[in-house]
Amino acid sequence: MSKKVIERLKAQLGGKILATSDFRGDDEAVVAPKDWLEAARFVRDDADCAMDHFIDLTAVDYPERAQDGEGPRFDVLVFARSSTKNHRVRLKTRVAEGAALDSIFTVWAGASWAEREVFDMFGITFANHPDLRRILMYPEFQGFPLRKDYPIEKTQPLVPYREIEGIDKLPPFGPDMGQPWSRVDWNERLHGGDVQVSPAIGTQQGQRPSLSKGPEYLPDETPEAE
Repeated sequence: MSKKVIERLKAQLGGKILATSDFRGDDEAVVAPKDWLEAARFVRDDADCAMDHFIDLTAVDYPERAQDGEGPRFDVLVFARSSTKNHRVRLKTRVAEGAALDSIFTVWAGASWAEREVFDMFGITFANHPDLRRILMYPEFQGFPLRKDYPIEKTQPLVPYREIEGIDKLPPFGPDMGQPWSRVDWNERLHGGDVQVSPAIGTQQGQRPSLSKGPEYLPDETPEAE
């Protein structure tokens, strides 16, 4: 059923559909940023598509793609479903660093919250959004924590704790604490340096468990694969 949505998109938008895929049953259409809003409106309003259910909107960061000149840095994806026809589709576009993408909150109101999260985590802006401000991080937070080049050693918060009588608060994390499980130093990776994916895998491969650990944390021997 979802393939019918892809067929309708191709018939209506023609060359504006840059690519399609159905990997593992997930039907996807790729459009340019300038056609993003039009494609979203079409799949909602077309009688054969009837994508009235907004599921989610998110982004993926590919810093190596931008560095190598292979295309814009970010993918932005929206997932939508038809509650009456029981099919779903994924629309995707590629957004360059610093470029704004049209907001689709006028198509699906729920996208407003998701776009704020993408802005908060990745720094991608959405044109004509009614209230584009951070939604998870506090206003003084510096940087965008889901960008792959967010410094591994950067500590937050960057504002002092409020002193409240009778309430003890923990100090901020140090540089070797609080790192996400899969944190990778992408500046190192992009320059051919340390490329471990997670502490467990790094240890198995004879690497440091995290990039903040010194050479003394290297395993004496790399475990042999069974």
